[in-house]
Amino acid sequence: MKFIDLFAGMGGFRIALERNESECVYSSEWDKYAQITYKNNFGELPEGDITKVDISKIPDHDILCGGFPCQAFSISGKQGGFNDARGTLFFEIAKIVKKKKPKIIFLENVKNLGRHDNGKTLNTIENVLNELGYNIFHKLLNSSHYGVPQNRQRIFIIGLKRSYTSKEFEFPTPTCEEVFLVDVLENNVPHHFLVDRVDITFKENKLLSELDLFDKKKYLRPLRIGTISKGGQGERIYSPKGHSITLSAYGGGIAGKTGAYLINNKVRQLTPRECLRVQGFPEDYSFPHEITKSQAYKMCGNSVSVPVIEKIFKKIQETIF
Repeated sequence: MKFIDLFAGMGGFRIALERNESECVYSSEWDKYAQITYKNNFGELPEGDITKVDISKIPDHDILCGGFPCQAFSISGKQGGFNDARGTLFFEIAKIVKKKKPKIIFLENVKNLGRHDNGKTLNTIENVLNELGYNIFHKLLNSSHYGVPQNRQRIFIIGLKRSYTSKEFEFPTPTCEEVFLVDVLENNVPHHFLVDRVDITFKENKLLSELDLFDKKKYLRPLRIGTISKGGQGERIYSPKGHSITLSAYGGGIAGKTGAYLINNKVRQLTPRECLRVQGFPEDYSFPHEITKSQAYKMCGNSVSVPVIEKIFKKIQETIF
């Protein structure tokens, strides 16, 4: 099957689908650092601003993929359909769907999409895609339950073209693999990842000392064990025996974007390679030498968890074949 990779970021969708007998025929990403990272790994530079793309030049495809930004719609209160999406980046997806009519739509967005604008945003997305001829299925999934050591809740939206199939889609059930942050850590991490502060405090944590005595599935989540300063955003310390917090593109605080972890008796952030691992990227994926730590963190925070995308796509394949 052929797919297009919109709002492509670092290419998480592409990795997952190419592993499963699918071919990427087009990509689009406006961020210049994500573009060069994408080219470094896939050998092609994504086209830029989606609002300036000539849709007629986008190749025909079976699947449209995209992790689009969440924006409020201007709800008319009358139809809540195609017209209400104008002026948003989702509308660019809708225009492509209307023109190219892919068999499958595969979208990802933040947890907040479900309650954004009192639920009107998600409702409009569903109305638009229904209007264009698709049966829509959506669900909130947590990466922690699908094989990566990161607490990351995201909404996934699947659209199946009604003229192609009338089957119901079911999202994958949690696999709850026993993988933890400690399993993906690097050795000999440079000093600049350390958090060297005098205002670090730890709390007694009986839970950690008794970890191996319990069902490990209880610990498929971040385990907070300490605080930096007042414990605000980016000032909370976690154990590597649990999962990482949600990687963030814009998190603040001294350990913002990755969180802080007590590793080998030292408090530190995660490295870019560790961030790739907690998003499920393969070991041969790499950042170009000119990418800074901050830029790498931002891209990882904006990315998708590859194993989650792959498990959903396998369910799509089971449904349509």
